[in-house]
Amino acid sequence: MDIQDIDHVELYVGDVQQSAFYLCTALGFRVAGQGGPETSLPDDRSLLLRHGRIQLLLTSGLNPRSAAAQYVARHGDGVSSLAFTVADARAAFEQAVSRGATAVAEPVTHADGESSVTIAEVIGFGDVRHRFIERHGERDEFLPGVIGMLTHDVEEGDTLLDIVDHIAVCLPAGTLAETVRFYQDVFDFDQIFEEYIEIGDQAMDSKVVQSKSTKVTFTLIEPDSTRRPGQIDDFLARHDGAGVQHLAFLTDDIVGSVETFAARGVQFLSTPASYYDALQERLGRVDLGVEALRRTNVLVDRDHWGEVFQIFTRSIHARGTYFLEVIDRHGAKTFGSGNIRALYEAVLRASESPATAG
Repeated sequence: MDIQDIDHVELYVGDVQQSAFYLCTALGFRVAGQGGPETSLPDDRSLLLRHGRIQLLLTSGLNPRSAAAQYVARHGDGVSSLAFTVADARAAFEQAVSRGATAVAEPVTHADGESSVTIAEVIGFGDVRHRFIERHGERDEFLPGVIGMLTHDVEEGDTLLDIVDHIAVCLPAGTLAETVRFYQDVFDFDQIFEEYIEIGDQAMDSKVVQSKSTKVTFTLIEPDSTRRPGQIDDFLARHDGAGVQHLAFLTDDIVGSVETFAARGVQFLSTPASYYDALQERLGRVDLGVEALRRTNVLVDRDHWGEVFQIFTRSIHARGTYFLEVIDRHGAKTFGSGNIRALYEAVLRASESPATAG
């Protein structure tokens, strides 16, 4: 299956304006489109945000019967759809369904002169859907009912972030293997990494799957049910099932990005001084320098190809579930186990801190 890239990520939220305000003022996104009853979306209000090549579609339900309102009532604010760019949406949909995916929406083409967008949907994991998006030409409508704003009406934003690097997904215990097979069999993804992490008497298993294009990457995580329940179990309970734990945004200047975002009020998870004290012995010299990493709480690890630098925001979600990541790759293609362990420990510390949102 020819999955080229991530077209957009849709999040269902309780208050679209409030969610957009945070992303725009703190992380430099800009409003690039909008929709609602006045644009033939009778049940929803949507805002399209962009930063670099990242496209986030925020949608709030205007009545309790809408899909967005029902999602938020069950899960709270969160990712509801991960949309794939494909060359042929109809063929991708038919292939996915023939391989076992559950159909949600048959392919429909919306045309305007020589431009068009074809959209189809299948179920991914939990209540998260995958859209197949096939675009030709330039259209005023980003999606039906979501009208793009003219270029001169769009305020200039940051260029600190570029793309969605990966999506981390929490799964119920015992479903990791079948979910990996689902993405391999249905979408032709490859498994590129796996790691079993033990922290005290808690543990989790993770596997990373990636599209043939290498542009779509999912980190799939399940708790070890034979060990004491931990933060993955907490996510599943608070979120009420499988869902996206975090979106990771790629930058080419993680130190500068973190300093900029922190100055705007973004709270990042902290890292103990001992992590940086041991860094020289663990990894030797690193590209960005230990003191810059210590100052910004950025984590670093290494795979066969290079270094990867990561930092995670403190969750501002009402349920303390969903959060964001900023990642900078200096050649690294996967993830280091040290960073996975450090993230687990950082989230554990945050959950025990009175400053944790929730």
